[in-house]
Amino acid sequence: MNYLWPILIIMSFLFSLFNGKILDVNNGIFSSVSDVVKLSLTLVGNMCLWCGIMKIIKETKIMKLLMTLLKPILNWLYPDSKNNKKAMEAISINTVSNILGIGNAATPAGLNAMEELQKENPNKEQLSNSMIMLIVLNTTSIQLIPTTIIAIRSSLGSPNPSNIIIPLWISTFVGTIVGVITTKILLRRKSI
Repeated sequence: MNYLWPILIIMSFLFSLFNGKILDVNNGIFSSVSDVVKLSLTLVGNMCLWCGIMKIIKETKIMKLLMTLLKPILNWLYPDSKNNKKAMEAISINTVSNILGIGNAATPAGLNAMEELQKENPNKEQLSNSMIMLIVLNTTSIQLIPTTIIAIRSSLGSPNPSNIIIPLWISTFVGTIVGVITTKILLRRKSI
């Protein structure tokens, strides 16, 4: 990739130079820089808002309530780690953040969960079953409110930025179910 992108950029400039479109390329570069700054500010604002909300949730009784609601599901998904309170708390925060569609707030909790899971991992050179499941769930994650995607669509001028919610629910639900079932089957085969 380190070679591919520079080659494509150089080829684009050469192509525009030979076709007399270099002015269009320059205009495109400067207008896209403005769009990138606007999008970045939108995403940073969105991330700050939701990270703050997750921090508040984490330090109130709401997190204990959410952990209680998620406990049966998480105990089934992470049977090897159900007695590791710190890991399960980080996994709960990560799961709630992912369900709310705020992957930026989910990342620190996911990293904390991985660190806690690695502490109890007997083979430090290989992922534990719980670590594998955490990766699968972070990759497929059911999202009820895709806040980051809605923020991106809104900042890019979409007339209806939230019209992707139902297709997103379907795709993330199916992806998560397939990912969990496949992982459970493969982990069972691994342990046989």
